[in-house]
Amino acid sequence: MSRLKNILSPIKIKSMELANRVVMPPMGTNLGAKDGTVSDENLAYLARRAQGRPGLIITEITGVHPDGVVGPSQLGAYDDRFIPGLKKMVDIAHQAGSRIAMQIHHTGRESFYMLSKGRAMAPSAIPSIVFKGQPREMTPDDIQEVIAAYGAAARRAREAGFDAVEIHGAHGYLITQFLSALSNQRSDSYGGATLKERARFALEVICEVRRQVGADYPLSIRLSAEEVIKGGYLVEDIQTVIPDMVQAGIDIVHASFGTHGSPGTITQAPPEYEAGFNIRLARKIKEVTNVPVIGVGRYTDPAQADAAIARGDADLIAFGRQFLADPDFLIKAQEGRTEDIRQCIACNQGCIEREILGEGNIRCSINPETGQETIYPAVAKKPRSVWVVGSGPAGLAAASEAHRLGHRVTLFEKKKIMGGQIRYAQVPPHKEIYGRWIDWEIGQVEKSGIEIRKDTEVTEELLLKGKPDYVIVATGGEKLVPPITGIDKPFVCDAWQILDGRVAPGKNVVIVGGALIGMEVADFLSDKGARVTIVDMLKRSPVLKITSHGYMLHKRLRDKGCRLIFGVEVKTIGDGCVECGMDGELSTIMPVDQVVIAAGMKPVNDLQPVLDKLSIEYAVVGDAQSPRRIIEATEEGARAVWEL
Repeated sequence: MSRLKNILSPIKIKSMELANRVVMPPMGTNLGAKDGTVSDENLAYLARRAQGRPGLIITEITGVHPDGVVGPSQLGAYDDRFIPGLKKMVDIAHQAGSRIAMQIHHTGRESFYMLSKGRAMAPSAIPSIVFKGQPREMTPDDIQEVIAAYGAAARRAREAGFDAVEIHGAHGYLITQFLSALSNQRSDSYGGATLKERARFALEVICEVRRQVGADYPLSIRLSAEEVIKGGYLVEDIQTVIPDMVQAGIDIVHASFGTHGSPGTITQAPPEYEAGFNIRLARKIKEVTNVPVIGVGRYTDPAQADAAIARGDADLIAFGRQFLADPDFLIKAQEGRTEDIRQCIACNQGCIEREILGEGNIRCSINPETGQETIYPAVAKKPRSVWVVGSGPAGLAAASEAHRLGHRVTLFEKKKIMGGQIRYAQVPPHKEIYGRWIDWEIGQVEKSGIEIRKDTEVTEELLLKGKPDYVIVATGGEKLVPPITGIDKPFVCDAWQILDGRVAPGKNVVIVGGALIGMEVADFLSDKGARVTIVDMLKRSPVLKITSHGYMLHKRLRDKGCRLIFGVEVKTIGDGCVECGMDGELSTIMPVDQVVIAAGMKPVNDLQPVLDKLSIEYAVVGDAQSPRRIIEATEEGARAVWEL
């Protein structure tokens, strides 16, 4: 414990006493009821995080005005009818020993939902960078109405028992829109040439909130300390208004960064970003104020956070996605079990991307419990003999969950090593964390006492001998081989042969396939000095630039001089060249000394007919069903067990 003496030390802020300096920051869950009230799913999700004993929990965004929400299920605080549900959240946090703050929020123009209904408003009638729709410019009466709404929401938070209120002034939402010259071009007293002038709206919100909650009630503001967008404000600009905000009533500054429209939504912090990458901004804010500052930036390790506090970079540290990956990480660290901490891999598949792509409520790719707490079983209905065939993400998730629930589990792997396709996914630049995660999963399975049989293929004979009650088929996939003339030439290989080192990188390389594996292999080969051209039949890249890793990947390939050619079919692989069909015309790529096939995968499921013949119950999960991402694989593996 002494090793974490800084992050585990208590802190008092006004009337609020925190047991430690660990903060769970606001994260959108989409778990609210359709009328914006607190749901049972909200409460279960919160309770599971509170079990991890953070000093402070800050709720997800809670709307102050019905015309300022991201969607109908966003939690609300714009009417007294919300108070009973909000009070339940407070009770859960307090029962676990944590303090809890409500984050109050208005979207301004950054809501597709509001824009589509014609109800979005903003400082100026400037279209949203992300959603393109144009809001209406707020009138002076609108401004006063919204300021009052912030105050009323804060009053309701206090009535519900929250220990503090946080004003959301970050990430491109309404307050940021007023602060930014890119979105605030007003000519009245709420505009201005400097950020200090444009801060009037934020300061009036703070003053009204302070008036409504009283002098001793802790008040935080979350700010994008830098916009991270061309022409946006810098931390030096924010520094000019921090003293004014503190004078107006702020007790805590929560130092985030980025905004809607930042390249690749980099606020998502992909694996390319190191832990603590954003702490410099907290340090800059501390230069101009003595109030506590919350630092953020992809923290997963309490020891790193402890060191940041020891250096004086921040007073508290927020662990966002880490609370999704492993709600118990702080307890494990306190107990000296750091090897048991499941560290977030920053893939964003189940959390941020799921939200921005409209795929549903919150999940975690490596923790199937997240967002499914109400259906997460504690024990098996009836312990059974469960065989899991395959040790990729789906198989490992199934084996772990089956063992946790009390089933008798045997895990089979045909190869000598475990890990499935992740063994290849960990090789490209910035993907090493995937390897550390799969090693952790394997280590946990090994520690559990699950019987593991590597280098063993499950056959009909083995099934007849072992007589399992249930089989989970997680046998993965295999490469697709497209029917291309010349594909059998000696300088043609596949992506997997490149990534595992069986084939050395060429100098002039054509990659057939522009999905994620093709682009990541291009990234890998470019680092080895290859000149790479990617060719794909699709009209555009399936690797979305709106995702942070996708954006970073596209940028790196562009910076490295890689050619990406879409809407092209490879017709022939010749000696030193590749012939392609493009809009009915042939074109030739040359010189070429290596062709890498990255055309995707197809399921491997030879076991299913055998199981049908023997009348053994089974489930097919992961790539064995259809090629998919980590999140689908792990959830399918877990659910196959939950439903037993």
